[in-house]
Amino acid sequence: MALRLLLQLALLRLGTTRPLAQGRGFRAPAVAWPSFFHLNSPLGVQETMQIPNNGSAPLLVDVQVFVSNVFNVDILRYTMSSMLLLRLSWLDTRLAWNGSVHPPRVVTLPWGSLWTPELTLKEALWVDWQDQSPRAQVDRDGHVELYLALTTETNCDFELLHFPRDQSDCTLSFYALSNTVTELEFQAHVANEIVSVKREYVVRGLKTQVPPQQLVPCFQVTLRLQNTAVKAIIALVVPGEALLLADVCGGLLPLWATERTAYKVTLLLGYLVFHSSLVQALPSSSSCNPLLIYYFTILLLLLFISTMETVLLAGLLARGHLGAKSSPSAAPRGEQRDRGHPGPHPEEAPRGVKGSWRTWAEAADHTFFRVYVAGVLCSQLIFVGLWVWATCTSDPAPGEATPHGGQPRL
Repeated sequence: MALRLLLQLALLRLGTTRPLAQGRGFRAPAVAWPSFFHLNSPLGVQETMQIPNNGSAPLLVDVQVFVSNVFNVDILRYTMSSMLLLRLSWLDTRLAWNGSVHPPRVVTLPWGSLWTPELTLKEALWVDWQDQSPRAQVDRDGHVELYLALTTETNCDFELLHFPRDQSDCTLSFYALSNTVTELEFQAHVANEIVSVKREYVVRGLKTQVPPQQLVPCFQVTLRLQNTAVKAIIALVVPGEALLLADVCGGLLPLWATERTAYKVTLLLGYLVFHSSLVQALPSSSSCNPLLIYYFTILLLLLFISTMETVLLAGLLARGHLGAKSSPSAAPRGEQRDRGHPGPHPEEAPRGVKGSWRTWAEAADHTFFRVYVAGVLCSQLIFVGLWVWATCTSDPAPGEATPHGGQPRL
């Protein structure tokens, strides 16, 4: 009797469409039915399209999620793409039949000919269902199995404090908005089917959960993504450290050498170009920005201070040298006038002035160099300590405390 009703249901729903989840809908094709189906009551057809009645308990739908790929992780847009396979199974006793009368153990039916959960992916920007006409398998006891393959791009709140060695949990939330928790309940499991590791971000863990206190049935799949950091270290960290080391070595050049000022200014200008491209490469957030943003800003300040010190001391040294040259030199007349009175040579005065300026500038430069090297080492140690021990908790989302369908807080 149940199989007859099922056949009538299928014939009534041929050519209809119904969205199964966010994204594209499916279309039920024409099906070659088994010979033991017969047409009968239309009321029974409508009944099989309703959710199966499980008495006082909600219908239990077992969901197995197979994650086959995660790609296109974009930390600037806070998005990722993934490929999933969902296996849904439940018991619908209305579809059971007598196996001794009708030998087939399993029949395959189009999804539009029986009740199926209508899933919506909360975080999805778009969903592409691989099979536009999925088919469900029904055995003689009424157990139904349905496989759904999809590719989707979803939002993810990446935790980028320790970028490029960041690790984030991305959640995929599936809702059955057409049912209530008193009608339907999910029991979810997840398996890692990823076979490719040629990715910048790799999946380090998977877990599922059924959130409590929801007004509609829901299950969540959480993927833990970890950055391999090779690209970012080569492109960002190594050039920054190289520029800082080159600036420290530039302090070993003599202060009166014109090449030192040109060397320092060239380094500063080069780092400004590097910093401008760095700002575009690093992600930004309303909270818990990457530590590298602050680190590279400190490097820019160190290079600026070092360059300004060189320019100022070189300018003071040149001013003293010009002042010494502009002093009157009356060496011949002095020798004739004071030939009988030995005393200090008049040329020694300008030399003394020049020597005092030079000695003072070199002493100040040596002192600054020691302080600068100590400051660079301390900044590196402080950054390493912050990198190891610093933690940051992002601000809660505005709707995080309000479950789907709950009353907003004022």
